Amino acid sequence: MALVIRRAVANDASVIHQFISELAAYEREPDAVEATPESLRAQLESASCPFECLLAELEGDAVGFALFFQSYSTWRGRPGLYLEDLYVPPDKRGQGVGKALLRALANIAVERGYGRMEWAVLDWNQSAIDFYRSLGAAALDEWTVYRLTGPALEALARD
Repeated sequence: MALVIRRAVANDASVIHQFISELAAYEREPDAVEATPESLRAQLESASCPFECLLAELEGDAVGFALFFQSYSTWRGRPGLYLEDLYVPPDKRGQGVGKALLRALANIAVERGYGRMEWAVLDWNQSAIDFYRSLGAAALDEWTVYRLTGPALEALARD
């Protein structure tokens, strides 16, 4: 079986949404997904899609995805690649799918001249942490991620 990594298109919106929903459930946030297949399709069809997505396929069946976008490093003075979501269903893990997706992302970053590739991982997800470390990724333990959403975001915008 040959693993194929390809760029997602608008017709892939449903499978992308399925993977996002499965990832949210895995990350113990099953009700947090607000995206819909329709909203993803509309974004993928837009002239300025806010993200890019790779799909991994085995014999035509989707077996994982990586959703990413361009970031920017002021210190490096160059763009970077931010990996928002990487997901391979549990029954497809251990077959090299995740590594193939990360390799494809690293190739994109290098080809585009990006200075780095970054992502976040939940501190309890030891298997993912071990996997990323095995690839040479380093944790930024001194950094803490902050987020504003919903009412807090709206309140700050009004102030």
